Amino acid sequence: MVVALGITWILDGLEVTLAGALSGTLKESSTLGLSNSEIGGAGSAYLGGAVLGALYFGWLTDRLGRKRLFFVTIAVYVTATAATALAWDFWSFALFRLLTGAGIGGEYAAINSTIQELIPARMRGWTDLAINGSFWIGAAMGAAGSIVLLDPAIIDPAIGWRLAFLIGAALGMVIFFMRLWIPESPRWLMTHGDPRRAEAIVTQIEQQSGFQGRDLAPRDLPRVKLRTRTHTPLIEVGRTLFRTYPRRTFVGLSLMAAQAFFYNAIFFTYALILTDFYGVPSGRVGWYILPFAAGNFLGPLALGRLFDTLGRRFMIGTTYAASGILLAGTGYLFSNGLMSAETQTIAWMIIFFFASAAASSAYLTASETFPLEIRALAIAFFYAIGTGVGGVAGPWLFGALIDTGSRSSVAAGYLLGSLLMIAAGLIEWRWGIAAERKPLESVCQPLGLIA
Repeated sequence: MVVALGITWILDGLEVTLAGALSGTLKESSTLGLSNSEIGGAGSAYLGGAVLGALYFGWLTDRLGRKRLFFVTIAVYVTATAATALAWDFWSFALFRLLTGAGIGGEYAAINSTIQELIPARMRGWTDLAINGSFWIGAAMGAAGSIVLLDPAIIDPAIGWRLAFLIGAALGMVIFFMRLWIPESPRWLMTHGDPRRAEAIVTQIEQQSGFQGRDLAPRDLPRVKLRTRTHTPLIEVGRTLFRTYPRRTFVGLSLMAAQAFFYNAIFFTYALILTDFYGVPSGRVGWYILPFAAGNFLGPLALGRLFDTLGRRFMIGTTYAASGILLAGTGYLFSNGLMSAETQTIAWMIIFFFASAAASSAYLTASETFPLEIRALAIAFFYAIGTGVGGVAGPWLFGALIDTGSRSSVAAGYLLGSLLMIAAGLIEWRWGIAAERKPLESVCQPLGLIA
């Protein structure tokens, strides 16, 4: 189940990395010939599509179930990324990137809600971070693929960038069949009036793990009764987010917006920094992304267990603040010309070792601190607002700053990202929820609870 869920993040990492690693080639392409601003705009189109996809498919996920939407969203993704390989100008490229993002955005809501509802409480934090961190396996695949496909000695770069996008489509077809192994969420089934099917799935899980016949119910938790429902009206969703849990909503939005700006602004334009300021050939950008991806993947793996032991508030606040402080220092060195392409990459590895865990914890916070009945839509809401505010504007802003050719202008963008991360860390320290090692229903009571 972990592999089948995590591979979606591999897809996202593959898509984002390819878009970044191919930036130089897309600028040189006789067909597209994109400018830095247009490349940033295409990145924003991808994120804008992810926002729309998260909201729409997140709403459907709470109504129709987690598993059913797995197949819809992956089909949208496969079709759109294959179409990207056929783009003929900037507008067609941006449109297909938007549709690709819509498929990936829909995946976020379905998968993060499934992680929370199927993983034991004692390891929920580490598992969530590890699955979200698998994004960087895809990033490494995208970097390695770009090295081969953009090497003129192997293949014509004019064709290579098109083949690069087909990698995602091929991988998506494999994922489509892997999804058959993932069960529907028993929690979702109970709230939608199908307790017998929910019990059958739990029994199957117990059989496969060797726990069948053992009493696994926690002794200190009371039994609860739930009222079933077909869906939750949007007005009740809004009332829950802004009237019942306004502080949790503020924390979730702060975390999501800060990491979205921080990540997307930097990573979508990473290749442009290497090519424009350090003179790295576009065909060699992948070699610099590989170690960067390694730092990002190792962060959640190494730090993930601490989110379940030291606690959410301490670890989330610390990783956010550390990321912001380190970025500010790197921006200062960059603006003064004190870094090479190699030292810049080492700095990114260190920064994003912490930032990767921080970004994954934003999804963890959004998915475990709100009621069962609106979990997928809550994830989609926080992702959409956070990405809309921080992520869509980020690549466009940094593309424009890089176009100025001024190191100090780019460093000012880095400073903005660092301040957002530090502020989000302070907000988490002050108002975050200590959800570690607690059942979801004790972290936040279901809306259908019968007293």
